[in-house]
Amino acid sequence: VSLSPGHSVANLSQAEEAVQHGATFITHLFNAMLPFHHRDPGIVGLLTSDKIPAGRRVFYGMISDGIHTNPAALRIAHRAHPKGLVLVTDAIAGMGLAPGRHTLGQQVVEIDGLNTYIAGTKTLSGSVATMDTCVRHFQEATGCSVETALEAASLHPAQLLGIEHKKGTLNYDSDADFLMLNDNLYVQATYIAGEEVWRQDAFGM
Repeated sequence: VSLSPGHSVANLSQAEEAVQHGATFITHLFNAMLPFHHRDPGIVGLLTSDKIPAGRRVFYGMISDGIHTNPAALRIAHRAHPKGLVLVTDAIAGMGLAPGRHTLGQQVVEIDGLNTYIAGTKTLSGSVATMDTCVRHFQEATGCSVETALEAASLHPAQLLGIEHKKGTLNYDSDADFLMLNDNLYVQATYIAGEEVWRQDAFGM
């Protein structure tokens, strides 16, 4: 179980108290939370707080779709606390659907490229970006190594959940769940338990 503050107006001391009581993850850093202020940086301040218990790492999720978070914000967070970054998609059920209006449950959304709005508004309603899109955007925005970008989507989430002995690496005795990527970080094939379950065909489908 991971306790995760986020989408909150908590100040820094409240956020630090949450960590001292077991919180380990920040949901959607910068999104729908108290804006950063130099006298009280709010939850964002956990990235460099000196009140994190010894031996504890605070992880934080960032929606790296090029829409929810400005590239400069990605760079600031990554440079402040690179080992805590977890890339998240915030993808909704509309991911993969054609542009236009779709009814998802009781919500009508409008998909326009990677933008997803509550229909008739300009209010963001999740994302339709895939994880490989987020990895590519993060790597481009920060100039980090491919390995660093991939760890933010694999190793760090596994460490957050305490399952890095089985997931998030290609170490011996880890689960054989992995992707094959091309040099541009587009998915070419997917394997689960060592079995290929999907492969990009010659037509790019």
